Amino acid sequence: MVVSATTRPATGLRRVVSRAAAILSAFVLAACEPTGGSQTARGPVTGPLINPGEPVRVALLAPGGSGSADLEWLSRSLKNAARMAAADAQGANIDLRVYDTGTSTAQAVAQANAAVDAGAQIIVGPLFAEGANAVGNAMRPRNVNVLSFSNNAEIAGGNVFILGNSFSNVANRLVGFAARQGKRNIYVVAEDDVAGQLGGRAIETAISRNGARLAGRSNHPVSVTGIDAVTPQIVAAAQSGQVDAVFMTANNQAVLPYLTEKLATAGVRSPVTQMMGLTRWDQPANRIGMPQLQEGWFAIPDQGLKAQFDARYRSAYGEQPHELASLAYDGVAAIASLVRSGNRNAVTSTGLTQNAGFAGVGGVFRLRPDGTSERALAVATLRGNRLVILDPAPRGFGGGGFGF
Repeated sequence: MVVSATTRPATGLRRVVSRAAAILSAFVLAACEPTGGSQTARGPVTGPLINPGEPVRVALLAPGGSGSADLEWLSRSLKNAARMAAADAQGANIDLRVYDTGTSTAQAVAQANAAVDAGAQIIVGPLFAEGANAVGNAMRPRNVNVLSFSNNAEIAGGNVFILGNSFSNVANRLVGFAARQGKRNIYVVAEDDVAGQLGGRAIETAISRNGARLAGRSNHPVSVTGIDAVTPQIVAAAQSGQVDAVFMTANNQAVLPYLTEKLATAGVRSPVTQMMGLTRWDQPANRIGMPQLQEGWFAIPDQGLKAQFDARYRSAYGEQPHELASLAYDGVAAIASLVRSGNRNAVTSTGLTQNAGFAGVGGVFRLRPDGTSERALAVATLRGNRLVILDPAPRGFGGGGFGF
């Protein structure tokens, strides 16, 4: 995608809060009322006790029936991955039932209620933040937990957990790595839309958490003229001698190539001023050869583990899984591991937030008492037009990359 050289927002750039762009970018973000906020206290225990010797009824809410080819592929991937996890659950009997929600929040709530009426003890899904928020509110009086595919930490808390890789998780991993490399003076560049501001806030929190210094911040409209206007400010900061790294949200697919090209033309590029980003710089694949992205830092899941999952999926279903399919596998597999251990609290908030975490498709992860997720990530760069791992994903909690 190329940024349109007009004064209006470039086509596709304002859609990060829309459903289509959320799917394409693998981030599911929306402005909504949070179910439980970003509380740090554990709070009341939610979810029913189970009999581990009996089938555990899990409802999967997937966006099937939307009519969109992309959403149907995603829905199919989520369903198939969840079925894989249920089939892999040796020693645990997972009664997985699938409910299609389309893109409707009302339909997501209706299907969640139908699932619980039919005996569901926990819900995995839905996809969109608005729907997850609404389902969480509807399920709270019914004492049922919701493992949403969203990555929006604004809806996490209470009986809602997010399986998606949050901005906070990515920012903490990258800022922690940067600080250990001596890159402690970090300048933040964020889009002025909802996702950009949430991302910018996550970066600032990570800077504080890791003992780094916020060296300044620039917000820009999601347009060519907006990026052009803010570039001199970023360049001046980077060349001031007071900035070690520039951390960009760059959530919109067209922003990253254009913004980094403008900065590189002005003499600001890695590794002299370290470029960092919340999103993956190796996707789509045509980015890998872009000169202005070489030596920039970003975070990715364990690629070896993910490749194993993808190969199994292709062998079973004859197509490549959607990038978000792993979330459905992780959610069902986490439940199964708790059931297999004989835990009566397998679907309660106490069981789900066990400190040891779970083995996921892309590495270890755990659900936090505040409803967010913590995922092991590798720090990667592009070097010589190839993906290079600078710091592997941790294989357990308590080591590098885990600062909560």
